[in-house]
Amino acid sequence: MTTNRRHFLSAAAGIAGLSALDVRPAAAVVEAEPWGIKLGVATYSLRDFDRAKAIEMIKALKVTYVSIKDVHLKQTDTPDQVRAGAKEFADAGLKVMSGGNITLNETTAEAMKKHFEYAKNAGMKMIVCAPTPANVKVVESLAKEYDIVCAIHNHGPEDKNFPTPQSVLTAVKGMDRRMGLCMDIGHSARTGVDVVKTIAEAGDRLLDMHVKDLADMSNKDSQCDVGEGKMPFPAIFKQLKKMGYKGCVNLEYEINAKDPMMGMQKSYSYMRGVLAGLASA
Repeated sequence: MTTNRRHFLSAAAGIAGLSALDVRPAAAVVEAEPWGIKLGVATYSLRDFDRAKAIEMIKALKVTYVSIKDVHLKQTDTPDQVRAGAKEFADAGLKVMSGGNITLNETTAEAMKKHFEYAKNAGMKMIVCAPTPANVKVVESLAKEYDIVCAIHNHGPEDKNFPTPQSVLTAVKGMDRRMGLCMDIGHSARTGVDVVKTIAEAGDRLLDMHVKDLADMSNKDSQCDVGEGKMPFPAIFKQLKKMGYKGCVNLEYEINAKDPMMGMQKSYSYMRGVLAGLASA
C-alpha cells in the first residue's frame, strides 16, 4: 500500500476534527502508544507556563509520557519539594519518563552528584543531558552509581561538544548501556545528516528523541508545526518500528511560546494520523 504525505495530513485533519467535537471512534485520538510508538512531550514546549498550567495543557493534548524541563520542577527546590512536584504529574495520570535537558559541565563526580540526586528525588529513570567530551566518563560513573540512564542530547551546528548524533555515539562507544543518545531530529537535520539512516545507525543506543519539523532543513528559524515542514516522519516512524524502539518520541515545540496549544495539537494530530496510516497499511 502506497501512502503519501497528503494522505497522512488528511488523516490527521480528520482525527483533529473528531477530537474537537469530542467524538472518539478512532482509537488513535487517545491511544498513548499508537502503532507501538510512545508519543510524549518535552515540557520545555510549555516553558512560559507554571507547573499546574503545564499539566493542564498536557492533559488537554491527551499525552501520557512526559520529559520534564526544570522550569516545571526546579533543581533548586528542596528534595521534598521535588518529590511533591513530581507527584503532581503522577497524580494527573502522567508518566515522567525523563528530565532535561540538564547541562552537566562540572568536572568531578562530587560536583555533579546534585543533578543525579535531583533526578532520583523526582523519580526519573533517565536524564536528557549535555555533558562535555572531557567529563563524559564521570557521567558514566554516576549513571552506574545511581542506575539512571543518561541520554546525551545533540544540539546541532552551534554545539561545540555534541553537534551530531554521530558525535554522541562515538563518545559512548564501549560504555555502560545506560549511556546513549537523545536524538533531536531538527538539530540533527541541520548538520546535514540523513535522519532516518542515523536512527538506524544509533540502534539500541537511541534512548530518547526530541522531534520538531523544519520548513528548511538547514535553518533553525524555520521550525513549524509538525507535518508542515520537510521532516520525513513516515520514514522516521517506520525505522523506529523496524528496530523495536522502546523510548519516547517527545514533541519539543520551540515556537509560539506564548500560545503553543494550537500548533502542538496540530503536531500531535499529524503524528497520530501518520501512525494510524502506517498501522492500517
